[in-house]
Amino acid sequence: MPKMPFGPENLPPDKDVLTLDEQELLQDIAQWVVNRRFTVMAILTLESTKPLSWIGSQALIFFEPFFTSIFTKQHIVKNYALFQQMMEKRDNVERLLQKIEELDAIQLEQEREQNRKRKAENKVKRQRFWRKLFGHEKPEDLNPPKI
Repeated sequence: MPKMPFGPENLPPDKDVLTLDEQELLQDIAQWVVNRRFTVMAILTLESTKPLSWIGSQALIFFEPFFTSIFTKQHIVKNYALFQQMMEKRDNVERLLQKIEELDAIQLEQEREQNRKRKAENKVKRQRFWRKLFGHEKPEDLNPPKI
């Protein structure tokens, strides 16, 4: 089957292609995007600019002197250079997209689980309230478990 220019791809595992520093950088960028809830905007931007990833990486080279003059911390400058090298390859853009989608799915599931727990706790509180209001208290209502 020929490789499609757009859309999801079956990529080799990260550990086979990327160095440990590159894997950590992808993870950090994806986590930053998901934590700030930029997932949709990032996916839209990356998907639409994926064919231009090499040109974008060259733009990063152009802006490197400006960036390094603003940010003087060595690890930030090192990560900038590493990110620039990684974005030359379209596969790494796809890896970043997949990592963002994966972390977003994990965060969404965690939020759903928290909502389920909160709804269950609220239901128990409402039941206690109504039983107390109508004088039908149960022994567990007098000493509610601490959650």
